[in-house]
Amino acid sequence: MFKSISVVPLGQDFPPGSENSMLTTSTSKSARQTPRKGLLAGPWSAWMPEHIRAFEGTCVVIPCRFSYPDELRPSAVHGIWYFNSPYPKNYPPVVYKSRTNIVHESYVGRSRLLGELNLRNCTLQISRLSPELAGKYYFRGDLGGYNQYTYPEHSNLEIINKPTIVSPPEIVEGTEAELRCVVPDNCPDMKPIVTWMNHGDLEERSIYAQVEEESSTWSLISLLKFLPSRGNHGREVGCKVSYANTTFEFDGFSTLDVKFPPHILQVNSSVEVIHGSQVVLICSVDSSPMALISWLREDEVLHEDLANNLTLYLDNVTHLEDGIYTYAPWKPIVNSSMVAIEGESVTILCSSQSNPEPTITIFKDKKAVTMGVYQNQVALEFDSVSHEDDGEYWCTAENQFGQSSTAFNLTIEFAPLILPDSKCTAARDTVKCICAAKSNPEAVITFELPTRNVTVNETDREFVYSQKTGYVITSILTVQREVDSQLFIVCSAKNLYGTKNQQLQFHHSNSLMWAKVGPVGAVVAFAVLIAVVCYVSQTRKKKNMNESSSFMQTENPPVVFSGDYKSPGHLEKSEVLMAK
Repeated sequence: MFKSISVVPLGQDFPPGSENSMLTTSTSKSARQTPRKGLLAGPWSAWMPEHIRAFEGTCVVIPCRFSYPDELRPSAVHGIWYFNSPYPKNYPPVVYKSRTNIVHESYVGRSRLLGELNLRNCTLQISRLSPELAGKYYFRGDLGGYNQYTYPEHSNLEIINKPTIVSPPEIVEGTEAELRCVVPDNCPDMKPIVTWMNHGDLEERSIYAQVEEESSTWSLISLLKFLPSRGNHGREVGCKVSYANTTFEFDGFSTLDVKFPPHILQVNSSVEVIHGSQVVLICSVDSSPMALISWLREDEVLHEDLANNLTLYLDNVTHLEDGIYTYAPWKPIVNSSMVAIEGESVTILCSSQSNPEPTITIFKDKKAVTMGVYQNQVALEFDSVSHEDDGEYWCTAENQFGQSSTAFNLTIEFAPLILPDSKCTAARDTVKCICAAKSNPEAVITFELPTRNVTVNETDREFVYSQKTGYVITSILTVQREVDSQLFIVCSAKNLYGTKNQQLQFHHSNSLMWAKVGPVGAVVAFAVLIAVVCYVSQTRKKKNMNESSSFMQTENPPVVFSGDYKSPGHLEKSEVLMAK
């Protein structure tokens, strides 16, 4: 789910001071109230993103809106953009000035206004960015005469030369991990192209693309998903950004810190020595983070340390040192792919080492599902997995000297299932239809009116609200009118594994509602609902819903820089490569 677009005022409820002293003492009632989300803060206020980023050499668009008292009716509205200072008496560099073409030499041929000042839109574009242009940008409104005001709200421009790679808090062997390459996309004239580097030997890797928006600043996100192994520990993975028809290239790198359980590489199994000689016992372990290694004789700890290898020296040995040198089970290793499609056969192996040999048990929901006694390895086998097998499992190895456990997840991908909670409830003047579907990957839910050939989904935010909990996504359709008792609505849930359709049953909060409405009222109510549905259909047709999340295929920039805002795109899978 993407963040929705909202215009939140960054200024104060009261402007800190207008250059027209008469206006500062005549604040309207609406300006004294707490500003609502999506509105500017008062009669003299502005909105622009507090922070915005762009690559060196590219361009940036700073979306901007401003307001002034309604009683002022200027014949023309002019504006000035300043750099790093809001006070004209300090003679700050002029970035743009609508009355003349005189600007600071740093901005000659680089700045232009995209917004229409008469419509209170002050959106600014700056091209060919260089490091000295990084800083704060202020807008000053000029309505003629004394009605001039420099807005305290400002936008801080950061100019960067490398993308940001975001790693998860922890990367664990055998558990799917995700790296995010975050690329600012606030230049409508230049579209970034993102590629990953040094990722060829990552197992079960796949690459996705999506667009994210926050405070009208946009980012392209490339997601690299893979199944980490201990061999990937310490590997550098890179992300490169380029632009068509240019020589610009920006790259960033991240070093993988893969956590994996201890694995004994070398240990003395049996040693025969002469009485009075020296014995050297070696135990080498591969792990991340470093493991606690212990040497024991029977149940007595002889030597232990946090290390990659631990050597036990026994000088002048006698028959008293003869015996079995034991150790507790090492942290179990789960060696299998843990993502499967419903209906497939799955085998998961769990192994551990100890002396004496351990008892290995695999649990789910605190219930044992398989066990091996005095075995170094057990197998959890499914002839045909179902979505009910999805969940967290624990593999526990134990002997009389200790216990160790490893958690792992078995993820099942399956077609949508529409849950029993899905229904429509009709009250006097409101109809709510709930469609809840369980699936993996997430299903797309739509409401269909077959008799009218109309489909409504979460993109129609005026009528549909969706939320996700685990594998369940719930969509709620709300209509603020009565409906005809003959109307029926179909819920459709779809993902890449299939589509499930179900007609929603109506449950009336008042069983006598239709009797009270009567046949004439029912016909009128039905006509009103159809009018609402037609309004949704016509409104949706006017929207540009052809956004693409792909870096390579998106033709239009993800920001409408004229001041009209749009919703971000949907997640789109652009590459899937399976490692053998």
